[in-house]
Amino acid sequence: MSAPVITTLPDMGRWLPDAQGRMIRAAVELFVERGFEQTTAGDIAERAGVTERTFFRHFADKREVLFDGSKTMERTAYDAILAAPADLSPLDAALAGVVAGGSLLEGRRDHAIRRSKIIAANPSLQERELLKLAAMADTAAEALRTRGVAEPAASLAAHSAVTVFQVGFAHWLSAEVPAEEPQDVATCIAQAAAALRALT
Repeated sequence: MSAPVITTLPDMGRWLPDAQGRMIRAAVELFVERGFEQTTAGDIAERAGVTERTFFRHFADKREVLFDGSKTMERTAYDAILAAPADLSPLDAALAGVVAGGSLLEGRRDHAIRRSKIIAANPSLQERELLKLAAMADTAAEALRTRGVAEPAASLAAHSAVTVFQVGFAHWLSAEVPAEEPQDVATCIAQAAAALRALT
């Protein structure tokens, strides 16, 4: 995790930490209030109390605010696949990777639910989400090949694991558990993996 960026709010004489986190929160709030298309990078920067230049130092465009953690998740999955026990099957190693990546979402379910609704309402964001998932599958396949898994097994295992992640993640978001804590992401992914194995 990178060190928090220190910035200052206009008309305020004190420094405030975590500019990136504030911009992400501001963006989600604005996307919910106004809609994605109606919100500009300038709006996000203003709500977060930073300059527009600061916004573009952190994000290539306003869409990337919603996908900020994708590269970290990919790297976490890659490292977990390489660290998985040598006797695991390619699929189980790939699943260990997506579970590790998914664990980064723990404690962020409310944010993930809001983000998911914003993406579902915007076709260009849905396309970006699919591209990010495809990148995760490519990264997982690369890690499996590094473990010595040949093709097509590496790609099949990687894509299957990412599909399991998608299904488990969707269940985690939609689960209604009013009287208790929602299941964690890893449990939802494990349940989706069990359902996949039951098909064969």
